[in-house]
Amino acid sequence: MAAWRVTGAAASAHITRMYSIQCLSRGMIAIASGFFVAAQLHAQVPRAIFTDPPPDSIHPARMQVLHIPSGGVHINGLAYIAEGARPHPAVILLHGLPGNEKNLDLAQAIRRAGWDVITFNYRGSWGSPGEFRFSNNLEDADAVIAFVRDTANARALNLDPRRIVLAGHSMGGWVTALTVPHHPELLGAILISAADMGSRHAIPLDQMVKFMADDMESLTGVTAESMADEIISNGSRWTFGSAATDGLAHMPMLVLTANDGLASHVEPLVKQARALGNQRVVVVHRATDHSWNDSRIFLESTVIGWLEKLN
Repeated sequence: MAAWRVTGAAASAHITRMYSIQCLSRGMIAIASGFFVAAQLHAQVPRAIFTDPPPDSIHPARMQVLHIPSGGVHINGLAYIAEGARPHPAVILLHGLPGNEKNLDLAQAIRRAGWDVITFNYRGSWGSPGEFRFSNNLEDADAVIAFVRDTANARALNLDPRRIVLAGHSMGGWVTALTVPHHPELLGAILISAADMGSRHAIPLDQMVKFMADDMESLTGVTAESMADEIISNGSRWTFGSAATDGLAHMPMLVLTANDGLASHVEPLVKQARALGNQRVVVVHRATDHSWNDSRIFLESTVIGWLEKLN
């Protein structure tokens, strides 16, 4: 364990230095609030990254399969339930398109930090019944929020329905950005390499079809052409700019960007939230790829550090 502590401290110092340099170079210094300073995110690598919690034989950590009603079917979900008798805060974690990276290592780390984590597959993806549609993704997110906030479900999952954070990666970040403005009851929102799907409506049709053809494995009920048509038909009202409503004025947000060309996608959302007076928007950039393949510890540390300030 001593070796782990030394490694963690050294890594923490390096992360802090890199974070400061990157933020200064990109003009992305986060706004601080009375309870949060972005530069303090990496004061140390959280113990939940490398230490299991003490066993609780009465209320152990567990997993529970979920079947969540949405659009006339029941989509597949999984709850990572933290140990302990007290109801836990919860993170609803949304995957991208098609969802090859589901960030389940992040889910496990968040659970070790004392949070429940709810994952699910949108209609028509990864075995969930129904047909895949971008519009359905948005409805599914609303349905999952309603499911976990239901009193009976919250009790069964040992979670606190008043403390729920919505988090999404890539397309899941887009779903998150369009969902949180009309859910002011949420505790906060996390966007990881968020892709503004709506902004793609201006891409020429042939390029859009090619893009969708590369991202439709595990999806049912669609073709690359139908996916492209849906974005072109609805994209102008699905952009991050259109999502930047008064509902973002008080929503704590952690926005994580990478060197994947998508950092500019979230700028309208961040700009509008801050213009509305939201001083709890934190932007952190990391020189990594879209899936954060070489920065998983950094990702987990940043997310858990931010969540601990909310909890």
